[in-house]
Amino acid sequence: MEYLVKIDAFEGPLDLLLHLIQKLEIDIYDIPMKEITEQYMSYIHTMQELHLDVASEYLVMAATLLAIKSKMLLPKQDPEMLIDDEYQYEEDPREELVERLIEYKKYKEVAKELKDREEERSLMFTRPPIDLSQYEKTEIPANIDLNVSVYDMIAAFQKLLRRKRLQRPLSTRITRQDISIEQRMDDIRALLHPYFKKPFFELFQYQDKSQLVVTFLALLELLKRNEITVQQQDNFSELFILAV
Repeated sequence: MEYLVKIDAFEGPLDLLLHLIQKLEIDIYDIPMKEITEQYMSYIHTMQELHLDVASEYLVMAATLLAIKSKMLLPKQDPEMLIDDEYQYEEDPREELVERLIEYKKYKEVAKELKDREEERSLMFTRPPIDLSQYEKTEIPANIDLNVSVYDMIAAFQKLLRRKRLQRPLSTRITRQDISIEQRMDDIRALLHPYFKKPFFELFQYQDKSQLVVTFLALLELLKRNEITVQQQDNFSELFILAV
């Protein structure tokens, strides 16, 4: 059974590259091509393994990264070498990519600022104040990071798959039990509560690979519909799921 889902939170390959640069704390002006290419390809392979709709632009960027990586492996020219009585400047193969990333980052920051202004403006009303205490939610501690992205979810799923491979028995009898994404979404809704956090990995216990994929896609769909929220105490720490 194949599940073809396109997630709106993926804004393109430049967005994914910026995410990786921030996560790995890389200097955007001096990108280590070997490391960033390996991380990028790992995400692409995971997306394909989940049968997510990987747009062609992601694959074009993968080819671009591999080409730049190959050029970086070529021997450098002698800086003292003269060609036609002039010193030849050897361009950095990363230069164009860095310019695109910086330009994209500027637009993204401007878009975020406009979005913040939109949200701030949406809080302004001309009607008299009314009692909204019935809509109040439990206050979330200040040290909780709510900026968990789809990329963080994929990274957690990669870790889950590695755990499953290590725990897989040498021989086993497999029985297939098909379950739809909608049905798994209902199961997850029944397990979650707005005031109690559930660890991400607890939702994947005792499942084979096809069920793991369905559960993960169900979580992404619930996140897309704003029915759940994902929290993370620190960078790279465990994810927790709550109902909204």
